[in-house]
Amino acid sequence: MYVDADACPVKNEILKVAERHGMPVIFVANGGLRPSRDPMVRNVIVSDKFDAADDWIVEHAQSNDIVVTADIPLASRCVENGALVLGPTGRRFDAGNIGMVSAMRDLNQHLRESGEIKGYNAAFSSRDRSQFLQTLEDVARQARNA
Repeated sequence: MYVDADACPVKNEILKVAERHGMPVIFVANGGLRPSRDPMVRNVIVSDKFDAADDWIVEHAQSNDIVVTADIPLASRCVENGALVLGPTGRRFDAGNIGMVSAMRDLNQHLRESGEIKGYNAAFSSRDRSQFLQTLEDVARQARNA
């Protein structure tokens, strides 16, 4: 399981599900990761170059690996590689929806830049956390049975 760990709000949930399924977890970030004594957890610190963490994840994640990210371009690249991708709110990204998700991201970015809408994201809620846990559990079972 690969985690785009910069500002990931569900690290503890990831560790719970991974432990339950005996899955290794790789947290990838530009820095600021707490060390873990768990042999199933690995921290990868990449350079501060733009998209270095994304590039590392894309280079290593393979078909049926789980990738957790809120980054839509990274999600798209991982879907292309056959990974099972979900966001921290529990939203699944797959070949059937990633095109529309990417288009909406681009449209919203354009609207923010032109001043048509404000750039506020909804606050991360306990409902999001619960939905993430359920979706990750489902995806972990799917990956294990693949």
